[in-house]
Amino acid sequence: MTKQAAQGCQESHEGLRLEGVSLFLDEQCFVRALDLQVGRGEIVVFMGASGSGKSSLLSYLCGALSSSFRACGRVFLDGEEITELPVCLRRVGLLFQEDLLFPHMSVGENLAFAARVVEDSRAQIRARVEEALEQAGLSAFGARDPHSLSGGQKARVSLMRCLLARPRALLLDEPFSKLDLPLRRSFRRFVFAKIKERGVPTLLVTHDPADARAAGGRLLAMEHLAN
Repeated sequence: MTKQAAQGCQESHEGLRLEGVSLFLDEQCFVRALDLQVGRGEIVVFMGASGSGKSSLLSYLCGALSSSFRACGRVFLDGEEITELPVCLRRVGLLFQEDLLFPHMSVGENLAFAARVVEDSRAQIRARVEEALEQAGLSAFGARDPHSLSGGQKARVSLMRCLLARPRALLLDEPFSKLDLPLRRSFRRFVFAKIKERGVPTLLVTHDPADARAAGGRLLAMEHLAN
């Protein structure tokens, strides 16, 4: 796919927009002058082998790129430029292979930690946590220790924690890769349904064609983005 095709046909200021984004490590170019518009609820998939720059691109977009890389370009969310904003002010959610739940907190406390980002009232936080548990099919699990959950349950809690912070964009870094096949399929459906329900512009990096097919959006190959 060409960079022009990657740009898409949307001209709306809503969603995530990349303008002329390039990414280098020493003399190696991973992404060159990428223009991309990702609408609300849209999932754009980046595929490539290990070391092709997929995760580094997500790190740049969330503001956490290693200083060993050189990057340029501009990043916008809902028309606001966030290129120079610190990580904590970007409101960009990240979902990784690992669930990264806080082991010293209960399931409910993990969720409440994220809800506090956008809610002040204890009653509002409690209500949103209960709603998230219900949506994840884990209504009775609020007091549980994360270590007592299955892999699929941890994955659902991790996603709901991410969404409770009301991210303006979502970056998925191979979040399904460590799950067995049946669980992978069910969790993938759950994630994609929530993205469309919440209308969150999303980038997914993966090496699995099944993830790309299930996402149902545009597919960009990393090797084509370096040219």
